[in-house]
This record gives sequence, C-alpha cells and structure tokens, in this order.
Amino acid sequence: MSEPERREFDIELSEHTAPALTGIKCANLFTVDKPDWLVDELCNEFSVRAGRFGLNMKVLCRCGRRTLIYIYHEDILGKWLYRSDVKEFLYEYGYKPDESTEQKLKRLSSRIECENFPHEIGAFLGYPIDDVRGFIKNKGRNCLLCGTWKVYHEAEKAEKLFKKYGECRDYLCSQIKKGTELFAAVQQYKEENQ
Repeated sequence: MSEPERREFDIELSEHTAPALTGIKCANLFTVDKPDWLVDELCNEFSVRAGRFGLNMKVLCRCGRRTLIYIYHEDILGKWLYRSDVKEFLYEYGYKPDESTEQKLKRLSSRIECENFPHEIGAFLGYPIDDVRGFIKNKGRNCLLCGTWKVYHEAEKAEKLFKKYGECRDYLCSQIKKGTELFAAVQQYKEENQ
C-alpha cells in the first residue's frame, strides 16, 4: 500500500472511528465503499500497526462493493460485553453468557445482512442498553436526542459524550492532515486528555 493510500485510509478511520481508536468508546463501525481499496490488506496492516494499542479490526459483512468493518478495543469491549445488563440483553438475542468476545462477534457477523442490522448491534458499539431497548421499543422514533445513537434516557449525559467524540475526531483528523502518523496522533490525544 502506498503512503498516500495509507494516509487516505487513516483519515477515513479518524473521521469514522476516532472514539474507538483513542479508547473513549469500545467500538465503531466503518463502511468502505472504495473498490480500489484492498480491504483485507488494509485490515491486516491495521492489525499489525494497532495491536500494541489493543485495537482490532474485523470485517463483519461484505455486500457488493461495500464492506462493513468493526474496529474495537479488545479489553474495553470485553469488559463492556460482560457487564450484567449487557449480558442479559444479549442473552435475549441468543448470545450465550459464557461465549468469548470473538464468539459473540462471529454470531453478530452471521446475523448482519446488507441493509439490515440486528438490533443488538448497539450493544456491540457501547450504546447504553436503556437506549438500545428504547430504540427497539419505539422503532427508532420518539428519541430525546439523536447523535452517535438515538438517545431515550439520560440525554444530557449522551450530549456530553457526543461532544467528546466530535472533539476526538476533529483532533485526530487535524493531526493526520498535518502529517502526523495515525497512532502517533492517537498517543498524543491520550496524553493531552488524561
């Protein structure tokens, strides 16, 4: 992969997955719709570069030209998925409490269709379970706030998180556009925001 291609990929990653990259969120989704990108190569290279930060990249679904990629912080996601409210919610959708994170992700991947995401995907993105349940109950309507997700409870808390996510994204994107390598920018962000 050429340096300009890597930089373009890193900018796309920063725009769509900055909260997961910096560890302030357990995971983000990213859709690649560029047929000239070698997605498997990009994923492998990302995993090599990101492994020291505990980050993983997994292809969840391929549909025509589009590839749905899941970027997650392994430790943060593992802790999140084993919270009692999250485990209970996922159990309602057929996920076994004793399954590993990888097994849960494999099950999630098998349930995703091109234009139809299973409701439980919100749990894998770190959305508050009360909001995931609210989304399901209300069929995506009647939310208090719409941002990274549709909020049905604790709108003020969610609004603060949305702002933090935006600031994180803006920081990473600006650093990469200045020429900073992606993970150097991630490290700088973490140091400046501890």
